[in-house]
Parts: sequence; C-alpha cells; structure tokens
Amino acid sequence: MFGPSYSAPRSFSIDYQNDCFRKDGEVFRYISGGIHYFRIPRVYWKDRLLKIYMAGLNAIQTYVPWNFHEEAPGKYNFNGDRNLEYFLQLAHDIGLLVILRPGPYVATEWDMGGLPARLLKKKDIVLRSSDPDYLAAVDKWMGKLLPMMKPYLYQNGGPIISVQVENEYGSYFACDYNYLRHLSKLFRQHLGNEVVLFTTDGSSRLKCGTIRDFYATVDFGPGKNVTACFEAQRRAEPHGPLVNSEYYTGWLDHWGSPHAVVTTSQVTKYLNQILATGANVNMYMFIGGTTFGYWNGANTPYASQPTSYDFNAPLTEAGDLTEKYFAIREVIRKYHKIPEGPIPPSTPKYAYGAVKMKQLQTLTDVLNKLCFSTPVKSPFPLTFPDLNQAFGFVLYRTILPVDCSTPTPLSSQNGVHDRAYVSINGVAVGILERDKVLTINVTGKAGSQMDILLENMGRINQGKYINDFKGLVSNLTLGKDTLTDWTMYSLSIDEAINQGLLTGTEPTPADPPQPVALFPPTFYRGSFIIPDGIPDLPQDTYIKLPKWRKGQIWINGFNLGRYWPVRGPQVTLFVPAHILSTAAPNNVTVLELENAPCSSGPCIVEFTDTPIINATIPSDYKQRWGLFDKEDFLG
Repeated sequence: MFGPSYSAPRSFSIDYQNDCFRKDGEVFRYISGGIHYFRIPRVYWKDRLLKIYMAGLNAIQTYVPWNFHEEAPGKYNFNGDRNLEYFLQLAHDIGLLVILRPGPYVATEWDMGGLPARLLKKKDIVLRSSDPDYLAAVDKWMGKLLPMMKPYLYQNGGPIISVQVENEYGSYFACDYNYLRHLSKLFRQHLGNEVVLFTTDGSSRLKCGTIRDFYATVDFGPGKNVTACFEAQRRAEPHGPLVNSEYYTGWLDHWGSPHAVVTTSQVTKYLNQILATGANVNMYMFIGGTTFGYWNGANTPYASQPTSYDFNAPLTEAGDLTEKYFAIREVIRKYHKIPEGPIPPSTPKYAYGAVKMKQLQTLTDVLNKLCFSTPVKSPFPLTFPDLNQAFGFVLYRTILPVDCSTPTPLSSQNGVHDRAYVSINGVAVGILERDKVLTINVTGKAGSQMDILLENMGRINQGKYINDFKGLVSNLTLGKDTLTDWTMYSLSIDEAINQGLLTGTEPTPADPPQPVALFPPTFYRGSFIIPDGIPDLPQDTYIKLPKWRKGQIWINGFNLGRYWPVRGPQVTLFVPAHILSTAAPNNVTVLELENAPCSSGPCIVEFTDTPIINATIPSDYKQRWGLFDKEDFLG
C-alpha cells in the first residue's frame, strides 16, 4: 500500500507552454491500453496486465461502472472480481500507470452505461444532468468511490495519473454545463486540486463536452485524418498535450450483426501516425474480455450486445496473444524501449467434450422456487423498476378475457422491452420482440391462462434513450381489448440455481413430442467430471450448444451469460478455469427460452478448445452501423 514518500515529491501535470505532460518534472508521453477489470476474472488480472506491460505500454485505462459496485442503495461491493483497489495495486506493482474513468456514466457497452437501473424509479428523471434526484445519487456514490481512489493518485504514491470526468458528454442531448460544473466541484472536493481532470469526446462533438476545469481530449479510430482530429482538439485546447483517449483497435458487436474486424495493418498504420506526432494515446480496447451475466448493454435502434466483448482487440477475450498484439509491439518499439524478458503465453484451453443434458421442468412449473417475493397484482402491467427488479426475467400472467377461436392479434404496440415468450395454458404460442415483432396471432378459450416471460436483454448504454425502462412498458391488446388484471412474478433465477433449488426437479409428464417451432422456457441440467489423470487441469474452455436456440447458461452457479447462436455472431461462450472444479462434478444449468434439440436429437452441450465468435450472418443482413461511428447510436 502507499504511504508517505521521503524522496522527491511525485507530480503529474500539464505543461501548456511546451504542449506536453510532465511526470516528476520530466516530459512524459503515455501509451496506454484499455482493460476492464469488471470483464476479466480477478485470477487473470495479473496475466493480462503483464501482457500489456510487455507490449511496451506504460499505462492502462479503465472505467468504474457504478451499477457493478452499488447494486442496492448504500450497499457497496468491492470484493473478489469487484476489488478495484487490488487491481490498481497490481497495475502499480507491475509498473503501469492508470488513467481512471469513474463516470458517473461510462457507456462501454455496459447496461445503462453503468448507471443503476433504480434511478428510473423516478420516471421523469433526466439522467446525466443537474436533475436534483440524479445529482443526489451521484454525490452519494462519488462520496464513496473518490475517497477510496485518492490514495492511489500519482502524487500520493499511487498509479493514477489522470481522472476522466463523465464520458463523451458532448454527444449527449442535455448539454448541461451546470452538471459539468457540479462534477468539477465534486471531483475537486474529493481528489484535490493537483489531479489532472480530463474529458473525452469525438472530434466533432467537443462543444458540450467540457468546461474550463477539464482538459479536453479526443477519440478516433483507424482511417480518420489524424491531423484533422488533433486540430479539432486544438480548437478546444490551443495548448497542452495531444491526446487520443480512445484509439479503436477493433469495434463492438451486436446480436444479429457480423463480428467486427479491424485489420492489423490498419491499426498499426494509424497508431504509427499518432505516435509520430508525439501524441499520447490509449488503445480501446487492448483486451476486451467478457460481459458475464446480464451486464451487457444495447444500442439504438434497439440491438443488444453479446456476452463476448472480444472487440477484435490485440489480446483476445481469453487473453490470448494475437498477430495484432505483436504488430502493435513493433510500432511502439520505434518510439519507446520495450521491456526485456518473456511474454506470458496464451493460457491453455481444454476440450472437455460433450455433456449430456437432462430436461428438468418448464419455468412455470418451478415458478414458486424462482419467485422469492410475493407476486404483485395490478390492473395494468408494471415495469421492472416498479417491481424493484434490475435484471433478468419477470413473468406476467393474466387470462384471456374472450374466446379466440380464430387467430386473434396480440399486440404490444412496441411496449415489450425487450423480448416476450408467450404461452397459453402452458403451450408456447409465439415471441414478441422490441422494434421487430410487435404482433403475434393467438388462439384460446376465454379464461385460459396466458403467461408472458419477459426478458431484459440489456439497457441502452449510449445516446438520449439510456432511460431504458424494462418489462411491459405499455398495455397489451388482444384484438380490440386491452388486457388487464395482471399478476407479476419477479424471478430470482441466479439465487435459485445457487441454492440448488432446481436440483432433482423432474419434467412434467407430456404427450409424445411433436415437431413444433417453440417450446415453453425450460430448464436443463447436466454435469461432467474433469479427468484426474491429466496434469494442469482445470483449464479454460468454451461452451457451445449445438442446435439450441436462445437462453442463459450457468456453470457451478456462475452466470456465464446469454447464448443466441441462431442469431449470431457469437456461438461459443468463454468459460474461465477458475469456475471449474476438479474435486467435484461440474454442474451445467441451461434455461432454453425457445426450443432445445432434446426432443428430436442429441441433448448435449459441448466444451471445446476453440472459440467461435464470428459465425456467418444471413446474406440478407444489412449493416446498420459503421465502424468507429458512435453517432450511429445516439438516436
């Protein structure tokens, strides 16, 4: 830990006269890489940081997602994979400086840009503004986080050389300078006047993004005119160091879009141009990692981001070395001394093979085990915030008010946020999907029970629609009738699995399987033993689900994330070794939402040593977004 220094005082500052940073009085230029501790298991932090250091980088950049650490008001979690202080200490020990991006809004393809969903309990709240309720919550959170960070500032003996305030605020509709001034006072109050505070914006979006107390930097990717982008920074900052805070080594993915690929030659060409100008640069990302569980975000028009956050970065999702890694290292070598010594190798992967899965019960059959709270009744449907539910699933139940002997339209008026699995008397009848499928036809008798399992697929994390309410956000209509008298069940599936509540459940006796397109959401379970005659196990692996359609996977209670191979591009999910056991059977639990292959073929999942995150998208697909253009997502 850091303490009083009896050597010369440490300092990090901006030299406006000489257009540079100064560290301990000497001219300094950082070459940094983006790494998100919250997307990498703690057991791998040292490995990933060492690889970054050995590539010749002298700094890292990381966000701090508020909702990851304060999942309930005043209940903070900085333990285990959330131990930010341990991560900072590791970086310091390895010899890496840190550029900290604590928000309060961080974007980064993370649910609601890192803002807690509970803020939406005030329905008219204006996020990222001087709305008093928003500021009160920000003040409490920053009052916890920033004092924790102060000992890690460079002048206090730690690794943090600069702190970003907010994130690409120039792209946000509010353009609220009072908000930025409030954050300036807040950050100065907790961190002091010596720390370098900065902002990051696209080169065409600087106007609303900064105020006098913050040093304005830009972000841009390969293919942009380097001179023109830095000229835009110069219009905001006539003097000081040139900084590209997000130089894109790859790009983000969406379900249903091709995997983004940025060529190594393109990345190195423009990186060389940036470094040749003497500019500072942070490569976003140097390693992407994995968005486990339910933490992924989404963009507008609504498209959810997949579990993998590989980003086509120099280090893969699993931390493996790539051609891009070594090519970037050679570019850096032209400008900085590269550390001597071996580079940590890619971690070994093991193909544990096929695991037979057994059908348990449908979700509605075990509803009482999944709902830990009293069901809520209401004339009209309530949203996730109304039900105090942040993530996952809510079951909405009502009855058909009239006979539907002929197919009758069930319409959401685009009020399904984000995907609804509709069953009548336990028979799956269709799926409603935000922005895509707004109406399905149903049949049934008056009084039949209609269940709608509503899946939150991730909140919008960019642009003016980040106040993204989940659930049934408007009424459903059946023909001309508005459906009323709802019973809503908040589901705690993760807790039920961790408590072993689904173990031993048997499938409900059913008629012989028929070739149908959809089955009701159903749980499946299997287990496998890691062989004891093979050294150095367990190892990392990947899980794929041949002919499964869409759902969620847990291994030994750890929520790996969503799978959706029929939409792609991601087919396999990364399974880090630390969640596997050599001392006991490893349990695999799958919630298949649409249709498992088990009634018509092998009921298996398969562990492989090779990732597939770039499966082919249907040829009629039309790309909606461009590379490096965040303006595409702003709505």
